[in-house]
Amino acid sequence: MKRAYALDALRGYAIITMVLSATVVAGILPEWMYHAQTPPPTHAYMPEISGLTWVDLVFPFFLFAMGAALPFSIGSRLERGHKWWSIAADVVLRWLQLAFFAIFIQHFYPYVLSSPQDVRSWLLALAAFAVLFPMFMRFEKVAVWGRVAIKVAAYGVAVAMLLTTSYAHDRSFSPEFSNIIILILSNVALFAGLAYLATSAKWLKGKGRGVRVVLFGALALLVLGGDVEGSWAGDVLHYSPVWWLLRMDYLRYLLILLPAIEAGEMLRESMKASAEATEHNSRNNRWAAVVAVAAVALVVCTLGAVQNHLIGLWAVVAAAMLAVMVVASGRVDGAMGTLWRRLSMLAVVLMVLGVVAEPLQGGVKKDPATLGYLFTTAGLAVSSLVALSVAVDYFGWRKAFAFLWQSGQNPMVAYVACDLVVYPLLNLTGGVALLGPLYGSPWLGALHGVVLTTITILITMFTTRRRWFWRT
Repeated sequence: MKRAYALDALRGYAIITMVLSATVVAGILPEWMYHAQTPPPTHAYMPEISGLTWVDLVFPFFLFAMGAALPFSIGSRLERGHKWWSIAADVVLRWLQLAFFAIFIQHFYPYVLSSPQDVRSWLLALAAFAVLFPMFMRFEKVAVWGRVAIKVAAYGVAVAMLLTTSYAHDRSFSPEFSNIIILILSNVALFAGLAYLATSAKWLKGKGRGVRVVLFGALALLVLGGDVEGSWAGDVLHYSPVWWLLRMDYLRYLLILLPAIEAGEMLRESMKASAEATEHNSRNNRWAAVVAVAAVALVVCTLGAVQNHLIGLWAVVAAAMLAVMVVASGRVDGAMGTLWRRLSMLAVVLMVLGVVAEPLQGGVKKDPATLGYLFTTAGLAVSSLVALSVAVDYFGWRKAFAFLWQSGQNPMVAYVACDLVVYPLLNLTGGVALLGPLYGSPWLGALHGVVLTTITILITMFTTRRRWFWRT
């Protein structure tokens, strides 16, 4: 089966914007350039604020890409006859590997190693980046025993580094000190992987989709019930056998991953129907372009309306854009048109749920993630996947979007390259002095993020083209 480049591109968009949002200069840009709940200039967390900026889409888009990939990873293994217990073991192993990744990288950010940062901290960050290659690369041409030996040695070196390194502010190694984003991803990878595996069981006789719908509704009610003081739902969500490793509160993010699994199933089914590939002609091209424009407009209009609390306008405009997507995709012949129409209908469901849930839990909020936020961002992720499918898979603009899909194929590298490679090298070479003038104005502050993000993209694309993939 050919590769789902649109899905890679969506993952790449998420990871690139994640880096960009972390590297723009703080305090001096407009509020829509930061998380809605941490506005400038202080960036203090304000839980009472509701809203949605492009920065708030970064994490749910990455979660969505993770969920949409499950039918390709786990689903293909089930089709090849792999035992369920073998797949379940790999899901658990992936959870533990991601959790270790979260702990390891957090301890080796230069600002954690020393304050102020020095040559030692920059060299240690580069060393940590180097150790991650044998930890997470798959050496396919090496014998099994050799691959195991390489990984065991790499993990041994990583553990030794964690235990023997001295940190700033009298900090010592602690498994409780980890990267929260990667920790959430590790938990969600466990929950979603096991959920997909369970709902794909043969004894369900093809009714797994219906079971996932029921699970989706039950989780939504659980999240809503968790707000009730003293409720059993709250007790469940606040339960954690080992809070730094496994937290039930992260179950709420399955409200993004379960729809993502459905989108992944649709995408995989469409790719199997290669014999029904959509023919390129002026009619199909025109309607495909309409689908893409409407999908992008849905994202942009939703961000503007929700951030400015224009909920009525949001509902009207979203309904119009979704209607255009559904109608226009229905005019495109072949498998691609069918795929876009099915995805557009999924986006309709999620956006309707998002609008309806907006008054609950204080509005659309990223932290703690409200139902309005989870439904809306999942719907926007579907819409973005449609737009990228039109551009990358239908029109074939792969070279133009290579920076997205190549970054999306190696997201772990992209996530850490800026902090563990770019910043240390700029400091060691004196290049960081060139960034000084970029702190003076909003436009230059945004350019600061673009420059660092571009360097990160180039590093990631280099590793992807060399096929130095990090995998869990």
